[in-house]
Amino acid sequence: VYADPEDLAIIKEAAKRRGISEAEIIRQGIHLAAMANRVWDEPLFSRTFEGPGRTSSKAEVRDAVADAVRRETDSDPGTAA
Repeated sequence: VYADPEDLAIIKEAAKRRGISEAEIIRQGIHLAAMANRVWDEPLFSRTFEGPGRTSSKAEVRDAVADAVRRETDSDPGTAA
């Protein structure tokens, strides 16, 4: 792994200021880069809700989500009612 000297100087300064190792900052950076480029198996939003064809109010969204959760919970034999 190669890094610009300017970036390494910033990492060195940050590590000293935060009281952690330079390696920890680099590990965190690698993790962030990996997660930013990960391809997820499922879409972020996998559920859709029927609506009135306009932007719903907060109360309408809350009620729609509550109704969907209630229906899902009621149909799941593994949950206690």
